Amino acid sequence: MANIKPFKAIRPRKDLAHRIAALPYDVYNRQEAKIEVEKEPLSFLKIDRAETQFSDDVDTYDDRVYEKARDTLNSMLDEGLFIQDSREYYYIYELIMDKRSQTGIVACASIDDYENNIIKKHENTRKEKEIDRIRHVDTCNAQTGPIFLAYRQKEEIKAIVEEVKQEDKLYGFTSPDGITHNIWVIKEQEKIEKLRDSFKAMDSIYIADGHHRTASAVRVGQMRRGVNPDYDGTEEFNYFLSVLFPDNQLLIQPYNRVVKNLNGNTKEEFLDKVSEYFYIEEVGKEPYAPSKKATFGMFLDGSWYKLKIKEGLVDFSDPVDSLDVSILQKYLLDNILGIKDPKTDDNIDFIGGIRGLKELERRVATDMVVAFSMYPTSMEELFAVSDAGKLMPPKSTWFEPKLRSGLFIHRI
Repeated sequence: MANIKPFKAIRPRKDLAHRIAALPYDVYNRQEAKIEVEKEPLSFLKIDRAETQFSDDVDTYDDRVYEKARDTLNSMLDEGLFIQDSREYYYIYELIMDKRSQTGIVACASIDDYENNIIKKHENTRKEKEIDRIRHVDTCNAQTGPIFLAYRQKEEIKAIVEEVKQEDKLYGFTSPDGITHNIWVIKEQEKIEKLRDSFKAMDSIYIADGHHRTASAVRVGQMRRGVNPDYDGTEEFNYFLSVLFPDNQLLIQPYNRVVKNLNGNTKEEFLDKVSEYFYIEEVGKEPYAPSKKATFGMFLDGSWYKLKIKEGLVDFSDPVDSLDVSILQKYLLDNILGIKDPKTDDNIDFIGGIRGLKELERRVATDMVVAFSMYPTSMEELFAVSDAGKLMPPKSTWFEPKLRSGLFIHRI
């Protein structure tokens, strides 16, 4: 039974939403984030990545950086650039990319549901990556980046969403990358109660993107419980900011791979070893994107190849072993190229599908030797892995479009 509650959002003044909204903090490196803030001084990156307001000799994780994030948020509130709603609402957030729309409910999810596996994960988190966001949330006393959650679509939620979308928008703008962002507020109490009951009927909700932010928000909630032993569960620190989307509106893009060297093999030796596990078909100069599971594109020495895994090697009943990323990792990256741990091996890099196949060719022409185009993981596969209590290999999913930070803030 999922506890998904409305909340009193801190949100931008209507005329400033398009200027404040920013891509997630982890999309940029430090210099890229600094450039974005220089281009748009109101960008939420100056809160999410407050090191942009310091010289480069100040460490990204310096105490002053987190204090600056807090002070900037508070000053923008004091100046009226942000406002806080006086009542608890759900909000509707629609993103449109390439004429494809996905519409989610902005709300707060329970840290207990995460700990009790009602909100399910599909990847591990790394403590060092969590610490930064723990410090950011704790110092700011607020969650500033929403977690991307998914649920199996329900007609009663769809009906409410479609009805509210006929009303006037709270915000509506197109960001510089061409993504349209539309937001509505659900104020009618009857609809709020129906939505809460609909979520209560769910026994599983899934993290699509934002595992580290989720783990960090949960950790801060646990810390707050520790210093407030009389907490009753209604306090805001018991919840984390989320946007929940129905699975049938989500599209996972491929997460492609590029590799620096052939592990001591010549081209001919490498292809010979690949042929032990895969059927190989040279397809020429035209970039090749696989059109079905268990097939892969490979770009090597100026040519594209189609790879298809040989029969009898893969247990397709296993939700993890049957993932295309698992197949490529086991039979080619590990067995042939010696990449045991793709999280830490310097011989491999990962390229989100949004960047296209020409980016794979560019990397092979500059700093890599071979590239692999992937068939994307499906939402059904993500759910199956999560339901089995298992974990996907690193870099298994790439979601587009990205949720903007700064449109909703949850004060804890």
